Amino acid sequence: MFSVLMKLEVYANNVSSTDEIDPFAEANAEDSGAGTKDYVHVRVQQRNGRKSLTTVQGLKKEYSYNKILKDLKKEFCCNGTVVQDPELGQVIQLQGDQRKNVSTFLVQAGIVKKENIKIHGF
Repeated sequence: MFSVLMKLEVYANNVSSTDEIDPFAEANAEDSGAGTKDYVHVRVQQRNGRKSLTTVQGLKKEYSYNKILKDLKKEFCCNGTVVQDPELGQVIQLQGDQRKNVSTFLVQAGIVKKENIKIHGF
């Protein structure tokens, strides 16, 4: 019985010593170059049956989301809205699968460079 308790103590000591080492310290450092590039994410979400929803997030805060939305709605003949998300900030939502249309529009309007757009979805 005593030897079992000794082994448990040894295991407990080994576990506590690994808490001191953070293997992701370099990745979490503020001055590391990882993740500094600001991407605009264009996603599609499936709704009911054939219905889908396109979301655009990651645009700079200095842009007027409502004006961009107005131009997108007029250009692609679809409805949309700007949604305030607590984690993601402002997100533009459009009806239908508008991923390619939105990405070309943002590049042609000079809002985002082509290499800073990530298109997600099926």
